[in-house]
Amino acid sequence: MLENLAIIGTIAFVHLLGAMSPGPDLAMSVRNSLTYSRRTGIFTAVGFGLGVAVHVAYCIAGIAVVIARSILVFSTIKYLGAAYLLYIGIRSVVSRQPGMEADVVTKRKDISPFRAVRMGFFTNILNPKATLFFLGLFTVVISPAAPPPRHILVIAGIVMVVDTMLWFGFVALFLNERHVRSFFERFQGYFNRAFGGVLILLSIKIALSRD
Repeated sequence: MLENLAIIGTIAFVHLLGAMSPGPDLAMSVRNSLTYSRRTGIFTAVGFGLGVAVHVAYCIAGIAVVIARSILVFSTIKYLGAAYLLYIGIRSVVSRQPGMEADVVTKRKDISPFRAVRMGFFTNILNPKATLFFLGLFTVVISPAAPPPRHILVIAGIVMVVDTMLWFGFVALFLNERHVRSFFERFQGYFNRAFGGVLILLSIKIALSRD
């Protein structure tokens, strides 16, 4: 019992550290939370969580090994992910922005919950590094000689999904605090271009990576 709890706790903790590290998910979370609204940021976090659920599912099923070892499959995921981030990044950079003065800045029209979830989901699921991260996480923590029961892995997966949603939900809530949003709205155009540039750089990095 204690051993299984230790496995769940270790997987959840390592995953949370990974979620908190800079990457496509964090960049998209910041972009959507500041550009649109707290609600959009939270639904984007739900999309991230659904993406994590898919990663966990195929890791438990053993498909992650096939993906990691197949150059064609892995490269396809890699370039699709890079293209998606590039598309979102370019849209952020070239989008028309209102004036920079605080009294004339208007909030961009919010997007639907479905679109926010979709953006979060595709950002997470098309990140090839996530495949290697989850594969490495499961193989390092779990001993092949004495694998835990499958239901323990399922519980660990559910915890990671909840971890993801809670963390990025917290990011959305924090970024929509009055003082934070007020600061953002004064420099909205610059921030959008900066976040777009980050997404473009991430897409280039993913596309050019050799692993």
